Order: sequence, then structure tokens, then C-alpha cells
Amino acid sequence: MLGDILSVRQEKLKNLKKEGIDPFGKRFATDGDIKSIIDSFSEHKKVNAAGRIINMRVHGGSIFSDLRDFSGKIQVYFKKDVLGEDKFKLIESLDIGDILGVEGELFNTKRGEITISVSSFTVLAKSLKPLPEKWHGLKDIEIRYRQRYLDLISNEDSRKIFLLRSRFITKIRSFFDERGYIEVETPMLQPVPGGAAGRPFKTHHNVYDADLYMRIAPELYLKRLLVGGMNKVYEINKSFRNEGISPRHNPEFTMLEAYTSYADYEDMINITEELVFYLAKEILGSSKISYKGKDIDLTPPWKRISFADVMKQNYDITPDDDLDIWVKKLKQKGVEIEKGDISRTKLINIIGDVIEPEQADKPVFVLDYFTELCPLAKAKKENPALTERFELYMAGLEIANAYSELNDPIQQRERFKEQAEGGNIDEDFVQALEYGMPPAGGLGIGIDRLVMIFSGAESIRDVILFPQLKPEKQL
Repeated sequence: MLGDILSVRQEKLKNLKKEGIDPFGKRFATDGDIKSIIDSFSEHKKVNAAGRIINMRVHGGSIFSDLRDFSGKIQVYFKKDVLGEDKFKLIESLDIGDILGVEGELFNTKRGEITISVSSFTVLAKSLKPLPEKWHGLKDIEIRYRQRYLDLISNEDSRKIFLLRSRFITKIRSFFDERGYIEVETPMLQPVPGGAAGRPFKTHHNVYDADLYMRIAPELYLKRLLVGGMNKVYEINKSFRNEGISPRHNPEFTMLEAYTSYADYEDMINITEELVFYLAKEILGSSKISYKGKDIDLTPPWKRISFADVMKQNYDITPDDDLDIWVKKLKQKGVEIEKGDISRTKLINIIGDVIEPEQADKPVFVLDYFTELCPLAKAKKENPALTERFELYMAGLEIANAYSELNDPIQQRERFKEQAEGGNIDEDFVQALEYGMPPAGGLGIGIDRLVMIFSGAESIRDVILFPQLKPEKQL
């Protein structure tokens, strides 16, 4: 049956060409997107509009159709008496899915629907394949992710998510620009991967005959800029981790990182609260959001809990315990640990999954992380076993990570050595610190996850236009 549909569309294509019509037309000047045309409605106003045909309703010598673009849809009215018989007959060669440009006058139907009375139309792109499920929505999740263009055509919810995401980025930039931050760009290809715990993607530069790594975080480069005197910087960046894929993880993801000289992690707590509250008010018009049936109040101040206290109370783990004791005590409490999960980084990820405060009606800051787990954070003066660091959780998702940045080059080198686990130390970064970096607070926020919560999406793939998928040959 699909073969028959494709054959019919090919015949219509040939018919358009036979009539001297380019089925993949040229430039068409519009009077804005469809929403703006509707918003500026006045009776008999002449307009040019373009969009995709999403339905057609034939009534003898007249045809009603809807055109849709990313902003909305508008009804168009084709009448034989207006177009002439030859032009009207060409509509028979159009299909749902074709992209059309129309010229005509606006009017209101008896039902109050804004409509364009078409005086002429131009074929801009012939759709040679039928759209999915006759516009009832693309249901196959695999196809939605693999062929996002069909998802965007068919699913209004998906269009809303990605419009929201676009506004998200715009408002984040506005927030930091208004506070005197400078937006910068740092390398995606790095000779030494650093700035976060994670397995990098590795590549090779042929001209230099040198191995390079896709960045796992921009942190060390942003802090080099603090050394250079750029006191307030931020970057909306792509980072990469050569690790697992899940509803919360994609190998390629978007982060916001911001650094403020002469500040500390308490300042970053304030900025985080202000930013998320600002985004909610600006984008959603409310200080409260609902995610998976849970209402979350974003009005500052937010809750705080101590990681060290939770570890002591729940698992009897202290900063002085070595790895073997961690594993033993966690297993005693029923935490499953595979044979390879013996590094402190992997252990902290496991514990993070256990202690996520999913029932919180407000975002939660988790503070007082063990110093051994935080090679780039300052230790607390009153308790050097703990650091000035926080992680932010919302609806059970880790959203942000921040700390008072370690700016002592001697301590930094020692921390790197302890954490290296056979890897390389970024000597250039340590050298930069030796020239003097001001005390600073640094913040990283996972934009994908925050958009998940604001949009109500259940999977990170729903908020990334082109998520990483298993190759089709492996399916």
C-alpha cells in the first residue's frame, strides 16, 4: 500500500513538471511566520504566508486547507472562481505534507476562524513521502528520535519543548549579560581531558600527530581566563562523556558554566537560586513547576542537606574511611557494587543515586562533600576533610555542581596526583595558577536536565534534538 502511495505522489510530481511548475520552488517572501500573521489580523488585509499542508477538505468548487509552520497554523481557502479553473485544477496535484506559499486576503469565517482567501499559490516543496499517522502524532519513540524532523512535523508537544529550550538559552544569556558576565568559547578538542570526572572520547590530529580528547568539561580553560583578568565569564557549551546512555544521560550534552572572581560557593548558591527562579518566572510565568506529578516551589531560599551527615547516618561512612571500608559498609546496607566500581568517583555516583531527595517539594542543595572526591574545590578551613562544594537536586535529578575554586597551585598539583589514577596532569593549568588566580566561585548547570524538568519530559532524549542512538544495524 505504501508503494501505491509513493507511486501516486511521483505521478503528481510529473504532472506539476508537465504544467511547467517547479515542484521544489524558489524564494518566497512572506509577511512573517503564521503566528505573527494571525496576531496582526485585520479584515481584507493582503498577506503572503507559507507552510506545510496538513489537511485538505474539498467542497465542490472550493477547498479548505490548513498550513502549518513552527509558530502555528492558519486556514487557507481555495476557490475556483478566484483562482480560475486551470490553477484550481492544479490543487489535485498537491498532497498533505507539501510546502506551499499563498497570497491572498485575510477574513473571518462564520465560525470566527482567521482564514486566507487565496488569490494565488506557489509550490515550494513537493512531499514525496506521506507524513506519519495522518497527523495523529508520531507514536514510535525510536522513529521520533531517529527522524526528529518527522517528530517536529507531527507532534505539537515536541515543538513546544524545543521552543521552550530555545527561550531557555536566550534567557540564560540575558541573565548573565545583565550581570556583567562575558560570554566566551573554549576548546572542544583538548590535549588533556579535565575539569570533571568522566571517560573522554579520543581522537587524533594528523598534522600534529597528536592525540586529542573531546572535552568532558570547559572548567580548566574558563579558570585560565580568570587568571587572565576576565573576572566574570560564562559559557553555554557542548561537553562529551564516553559513557552509558539512559533517560538521564546522553554522551553529548549541553552545560552552562559560570565563574565569578572574588566569590565562593555561597555566592554560587545565590546565583543558582536567582537564575532558576528567573527562568521560571520569565518562561513559565510562575515560581512553581510540576514534574512527574510533584509540585516544586522554586522560590528562594532552597533546602540544604549535608552529604557528610547523610553518609554517616545512613552508611556509617566518614572521610577517613578507605575504599575497602566504603565498599564493605555500602554492601552491608544493600547497595549493589560491581567488581569494577572501586574508585571513589564511581562510588560517589552510586551513592548519589541512593541519596537523591526525590520527594523534595523544593530544590535541594547537597553540601559538605569529602575533599578526596573534589580535586578542584577548596577545603573548608574549619574541617579540611570537607569541601566548599554543592550539588543541586531537583525532582531527583542532579542539576548543578559548584564550589569555591581551588586556586592554590601547590595543593592543586597534589590533588591532581592523588586523582590521576594513571592519567595525565594538566601542567599548563597548574602553571596558570602559579601566576595567580583570584578566589572564585564556579558553577555548572546541566541545561538538558533542567529543560526536562521545566518541560515535563521524562527522558533526556526528548529535549535533545538529535540524541545519540544505537546504530540501526545493531537494532
